[in-house]
Amino acid sequence: MRYRLTFVAGLALGYVLGTRAGRERYETLKKSARQIAQNPAVRNTAETAAQQGRQFAGKALHSVSDKVGDLGDRVPESVAQRVRSLRSHNGHGTTTTEDDWGTSTT
Repeated sequence: MRYRLTFVAGLALGYVLGTRAGRERYETLKKSARQIAQNPAVRNTAETAAQQGRQFAGKALHSVSDKVGDLGDRVPESVAQRVRSLRSHNGHGTTTTEDDWGTSTT
């Protein structure tokens, strides 16, 4: 599914950039894209994908932080400190309402 979406997005972008149909066609495509983006089903799907991405990233963070804790001096101290700070910040297993980028995780 991800590859199809990437392909369609690339196809649309290529068409927009390569078209010689003029401003009217561009505006029509822009309006269609906006309508698709505002569709509740599309928004729900995008939010679900974002939530799953945050879950996988959280699991990866904990997996890496556990391994960094086990590696000790085999990892540069700056990396180990950053992982430890993320571990303590997130409570190692608890979910927060905001991630490090300032976006909501709800």
